[in-house]
Amino acid sequence: MTTAETALPERATPPAHRDGNVLRWLTAYTASLVGDSVYFVALGWSAQKTAGPTEVGLVMAAAALPRALLMLGGGVLADRSDPRRVLLGSDALRCLLILSVAAAIALTAPALWLLVAVALVFGAVDALFVPTIGALPPRITSADQLARVAGMRSLSMRLSQIAGPPLGGLAMGLGGAAAAFTVAGILFALSLPLLLTIRIRPLAEHGEEQPEPGTAWKDLLDGLRYIRRHRLIGPLVAAGAVCELGLIGTLHVGMVLLNAERGWGPSGYGWIVGGFGAGAAVSAALLAIAGWLPRAGLVLAGTLLVACTGAATIALVPALWTAVVLAVVIGLSAGVFGSLDSTLIQTAADPAYLGRVTSVVMLTMVGLAPLGYPLVGAAVGAWGTAPVFLGCGTFAGLGVAIALTSAPVRRAELPRQRHGTTA
Repeated sequence: MTTAETALPERATPPAHRDGNVLRWLTAYTASLVGDSVYFVALGWSAQKTAGPTEVGLVMAAAALPRALLMLGGGVLADRSDPRRVLLGSDALRCLLILSVAAAIALTAPALWLLVAVALVFGAVDALFVPTIGALPPRITSADQLARVAGMRSLSMRLSQIAGPPLGGLAMGLGGAAAAFTVAGILFALSLPLLLTIRIRPLAEHGEEQPEPGTAWKDLLDGLRYIRRHRLIGPLVAAGAVCELGLIGTLHVGMVLLNAERGWGPSGYGWIVGGFGAGAAVSAALLAIAGWLPRAGLVLAGTLLVACTGAATIALVPALWTAVVLAVVIGLSAGVFGSLDSTLIQTAADPAYLGRVTSVVMLTMVGLAPLGYPLVGAAVGAWGTAPVFLGCGTFAGLGVAIALTSAPVRRAELPRQRHGTTA
C-alpha cells in the first residue's frame, strides 16, 4: 500500500462529533460510567442495610482495592492482546456478574459476604475494562481530533456524575437493591453492541512497529520505563498525579468539612460541588467544539496554576456565593488542564504502549488519589480547613513547576486540524 493510500483515511476522518465510530465509543463509555455510578449506589446502600458503618467501609474498600492493585496489569493486557476482545470480554463479565447478583438478591437478603465478593470480582474485572476503553481514542480517530474527543469524554463523565446517583437512588427506592443492580447490569449490557461495532485500527496503521512482547512483568516494567524516559509524557503524567493527589482530597472530604465549619450545610455543599461540575462541563464543551487550542503546553500549566490557586484560597472566602464562583473557576481551569493533559499524552504515546500509559494515568485518578482522603480529614481535624486547603493547593502547584520546567511541555502543541476534519 502506498503512502498516499495510507494517508487517505486520515484526511477523510470526519470531525469527532460527527464520526459514528467515535459516537458509538462515547455512548458505550457513557452507559458504562452511568452503570458504574448506579452500581456503587446499590453496593453502598445494600451494605448499609446489611451491616454497620465499619462493614460499609469494608465493602467500599473491597470495591476500590482490586481495581487500584490490578490497573497496571490491565494496561499490560490491553497492549498484549486484541483490545476488542479485552473490552468485550471484560464488559460481558461485568454485565453477567451484576445481573447475577441482582437475581441472587431478589431471591434472598443481600448478605455481607456476597457484597464483598461482588466488590472484589467487579473491581478486578474493571481493572481490565477501564484502561482498555480509555486507550481507544487514538485507535478510532485521527490525532487532530483527540482534543475534541477529550472534551466529549469529560462531558460524558460529568453526565454520569449527574445522572448515575439519582438513577441508582430511584431504583433503590422503587425496587430495592435487586432493582438497582439490575439497572446497572442493563447499562453495561447496552454498551456491548456499541463496542462490538467500533472500528479499531491495528497498530500498523499508526506507522509504529509493536515491540516483541516478553513476560507480563517485563512488559509492565517496560511501560513504566517508557513513561519515565519520555520527555513529554513523563512530566505530564507526573504533573497530573501531583494535581490529583493535592486537589482531590480537598474537593471531596475537605469540602464537606468546610461547609460544616462555615455552617453552609448540605445545600451549600451542593452549590459548591455543582459549581465545580458546571465549570468543568463548560470547559469540556468548549474544547469539544473548538477541537484545538494554541500553545497547549503553556495553557495547560496556566490553567493548572489557576485551579491550584483557587483550591488553596477557597477556604478563605467569606461568603457562600464567593465560594461557588471560585468553584466554577476551579472547575473550568481543572477541566481544561485535564483535557489537554490527556490529549497530549495520547497524541505523544507510542500506540504499542497506549494501554500501559492509560493505566498509569487512571491509577493516579482512581487508585492513588483517594488514599489522601483520611489524611485530609485528620489534618482538618487538627488544624482547620484554611491551612489544609492552602497546603494542599500549594502541593498541587508543584505540578505547575513540573510542567514549566519541562521544555517539551512548554513547547507542546495539539495536532493541527486538517481541512477535511474541521467542523
